[in-house]
Amino acid sequence: MRLKCISCEALARMVYLNAALSPHMVDVEIVKLGLHNSPDNLRAHLQRAIDAAAAGPFAYDAVVLAYGLCGKATNGLRAGKSPLVLPRAHDCITLFLGSRARYQDQFENRPGTYWYALDYLQRNDDPNTVMSLGASEFESDVRMTYASYVEKYGQDNADYLMGIMGAWKEHYQRAVYIDMGIGDGSVVEERAKTDAETRGWTFERMQGDANMIKRLLFGEWDKDFQILQPGEKLKMTFDENVIGAEKGG
Repeated sequence: MRLKCISCEALARMVYLNAALSPHMVDVEIVKLGLHNSPDNLRAHLQRAIDAAAAGPFAYDAVVLAYGLCGKATNGLRAGKSPLVLPRAHDCITLFLGSRARYQDQFENRPGTYWYALDYLQRNDDPNTVMSLGASEFESDVRMTYASYVEKYGQDNADYLMGIMGAWKEHYQRAVYIDMGIGDGSVVEERAKTDAETRGWTFERMQGDANMIKRLLFGEWDKDFQILQPGEKLKMTFDENVIGAEKGG
């Protein structure tokens, strides 16, 4: 098969590695991480990329997206001339952990977690873009406040102000560095440790799992993936499947 992979840059190393190892031909397009801050803009960008793949010089057997639901950003995407394949994932944390079950366990038993991964931190130039688990509405307020403080006073002063207000400790309790085993993540791990110490959190180092990305790019699309046929649209399902398909309108 010839596949077109459209991926968030937070997953770049995993995608590039598995694209190179895949038995199929995989053309990779990386999308800027910061677009997550506006789900509507990200959705429009992804739809243009999907449409462009259909209009391009190659006849792709499928377009695969290395994305989760990502704040509803992928909800409503429409498959073009080729099937569109996405992992059943709420966000990229699922893809770093390797399974919905592992994500659900963390979500239910260890919410209030700040996640750190190499590509995510290296490519993130916006303090309002973070990986976390907890009450999304409150998290959004915390992120917006922090981003505003960083812009006005710098990161060190922003951390100090957030600490004085108790905002970090009130909602977050843990910093987790996810080691994907690709590239040197020592600087990111130290950042996670420092943030945990400064903000009064516990620190953990967790082994990541690129299994879902591997299967996405190897064409091993089982129940963990949603396949949209040409013309179908992606929809949220509000259940363990995360996403489903509906006829285009």
